[in-house]
Amino acid sequence: MRHVRIFDTTLRDGEQAAGGALTIDEKLEIGRQLARLRVDVIEAGFPFTSPGDFRAVDLLARELRGVEIAALSGFRREQIDATWQALKHAERPLLHIVISTSDIHLRHQLRERREAVIDITREAVGHARQYTDHIEFSAMDATRSDLDFVSDVFGAAIQAGASVVNFPDTVGYAQPPEFARMVRHIAQRTPGIENAVLSVHCHDDLGQAVANSLAAVAEGAAQVECTVNGVGERAGNAALEEIVMALRTRSDYYQAPTRVQTAELARSSRMVANYMGMVVPPNKAVIGANAFAHSSGLHQDGMLKERTTFEIMAPSDIGVDDSSIVLGKTSGRHAFRDKLERLGYALADAEFRNAFRAFKEIADRKKTITDRDLEAIVQNEQHRAFHQTFELLHVQVSTGTGAMPTATVRLRSDDGAEHFDAAIGTGPVDAIYKAINRLVRVRNRLIEFSVTSVTEGVDAIGEVTIRIESDAKVFSGHGADTDILVASAQAYVNALNRLLAGLGKDWGTPVEAHAVVEAAGVPGV
Repeated sequence: MRHVRIFDTTLRDGEQAAGGALTIDEKLEIGRQLARLRVDVIEAGFPFTSPGDFRAVDLLARELRGVEIAALSGFRREQIDATWQALKHAERPLLHIVISTSDIHLRHQLRERREAVIDITREAVGHARQYTDHIEFSAMDATRSDLDFVSDVFGAAIQAGASVVNFPDTVGYAQPPEFARMVRHIAQRTPGIENAVLSVHCHDDLGQAVANSLAAVAEGAAQVECTVNGVGERAGNAALEEIVMALRTRSDYYQAPTRVQTAELARSSRMVANYMGMVVPPNKAVIGANAFAHSSGLHQDGMLKERTTFEIMAPSDIGVDDSSIVLGKTSGRHAFRDKLERLGYALADAEFRNAFRAFKEIADRKKTITDRDLEAIVQNEQHRAFHQTFELLHVQVSTGTGAMPTATVRLRSDDGAEHFDAAIGTGPVDAIYKAINRLVRVRNRLIEFSVTSVTEGVDAIGEVTIRIESDAKVFSGHGADTDILVASAQAYVNALNRLLAGLGKDWGTPVEAHAVVEAAGVPGV
């Protein structure tokens, strides 16, 4: 039975999602998790575009083993050279070259004739071939291209040394039956295709990315490019977890398994959602909070009698396990570290101390600590894995019926000084954010505010994810606590620290004490 290669591009195409930028440390952590997930290929970035992307690709290439590391390159020699320098220390590097093939791209973007594209393809792949024999070639906007022309371009790439040819639906235009016919055409008409892996890369502009990817697999495609949670440019990419579980659950139909360790899917999803500040909708297929929830009486009756009446996958298949070892306030450091290690976290001493302190504080307020609580605690600490200009020391809110919401905040700056102020707002979160703004004084606008519960119960840990905008750049922030107002303050300080680190700004610039929460359209929070 053939295996389908899973090419994960969360760290490259996924990061291109608006507001989805990741720090290098976050990229490394996600890369390690993708290796645990056992994807075949991790596309780590686009090295020529920025020094940060170059460094991230280089670090992942040096550290990760047992997985192919890919990096995207344009077709020019200097782009290919830079990409190889970032990739060269990988155990199995995959140099990925892209060029447009549709007439609309050739006319308006590339400004080249078809004949020139074939020559450019031969020259680019030939140049890359001096570095490695593992080269992927992608035809951008292939589904809006002349298919015979794409076959000619692929044939030239294979002849020059490409080992993988990728047929992308770059703008999410194709429909599943149509895409299947296109893949069949390429497979039948491309010279030398039997000597290369045929890959597909689908976007979700019309909601067909997963369906198109699966249609391609049914036609013999041997590699699927996708992202965790379907994150990516515009409406996103094909969702990795949906493709993998469709191939597994309907193995009778596709007969094309993957090597993915599916029990790591849920954890991978939560990590990407937290680090990118993009909350997974409850009704998201496979990994949404409601994917294994049943509220209908009829469904509940069937589930009690036989799980498979209404579940085609078991929660444990994706790493959601109802039974878990529970930690509490009497647990010690050894039990805490052992549990974290079994969850896959290897924390440095300072990170461990901070996480253990946060665990103890929450354990005093919560009867039981679940695996998901622990993940929220650790990831909240890892969100601070860069220079912290400010640390939240204290937040206190006074509010109620007929009262004016008032917040007092105390912060410590990186020079050791403590700063405190108070403010009145339209709601408790608005008051907190105004008080923090009075201290930090960096102009920004809150554009998104999201609250989710990690687990059930009145003592559940709440996670707050926000995004702020400054100088046309977007920064995400994350906070987790049993007190949602504390989590809100943590998230805002986290986002401001990212803003200051990312823009290299000095704090203390005068700024109007505007209602940042009101600007986001949630004045009552």
